[in-house]
Amino acid sequence: MSETAEMKVDPARASALISQLQGVKDKIAAVAKGRPVRLVAVSKLKPANDILALHEAPETKHLHFGENYSQELTQKAELLPRTIQWHFIGGLQSKHTKNLAKIPNLFCVSSIDTLKKAELLDKYRGDQIAAATNPDIFGKIKVHVQVNTSGEESKSGCAPGQETVELCKKIENECPNLELLGLMTIGAIARSRETTPENENEDFQVLREQRDLVRKELGLGEKRLLELSMGMSEDFEGAIAMGSDEVRVGSTIFGVRGPKSEAVVVA
Repeated sequence: MSETAEMKVDPARASALISQLQGVKDKIAAVAKGRPVRLVAVSKLKPANDILALHEAPETKHLHFGENYSQELTQKAELLPRTIQWHFIGGLQSKHTKNLAKIPNLFCVSSIDTLKKAELLDKYRGDQIAAATNPDIFGKIKVHVQVNTSGEESKSGCAPGQETVELCKKIENECPNLELLGLMTIGAIARSRETTPENENEDFQVLREQRDLVRKELGLGEKRLLELSMGMSEDFEGAIAMGSDEVRVGSTIFGVRGPKSEAVVVA
């Protein structure tokens, strides 16, 4: 990891990032009341230096980072320590699946919304395992099925009901290199802005119902509790209050993002 060794972390920037991350963790803890909730720090369009600062700082040693763009994730994964747990959280296209499957420490793809994408990701991960001299470095890729809980045409995701159930069933039964971790939603922006621990979000309610339906239809019973991935910077506290097991927080930790055209992988 010579690139990592040469990557400089500005102490003042690192201190600010650590403080902002801890602030989010404190808010999560206050609402979760002892229940484990995974925090995915969304680092899209932010330099790898920022990620390294949070991953290697003794105060945080943060593991889970989320990226929206396949090429950016691939570049950062090559530069940064393998101990990072990467999440692909952007809109998934079939052409992304091959490169994503090559990343050994890809923890989860959170935007599976068609069987074709699941099958391609499964196939390419299988190819990596078969070709590797040390196949143990390539585990199953965890996936969330994305559900369009708001019904907006602009949103990706399966329709609630049979479409969601059938995709989960196919992944569970026909994709040996994938692990169905749970369901994910983004929901309507207007509802997110109104969400608080006291004011429940309708989209999050729909996702809870879909999770319960999938568990019932797949006969999972109590042996496996499918997780809910819901909640971002504006609504993560309300999402946790409604049972979210994973929240995705970016700007609250890393600050406002500039335009994609000005982003750099290493500062």
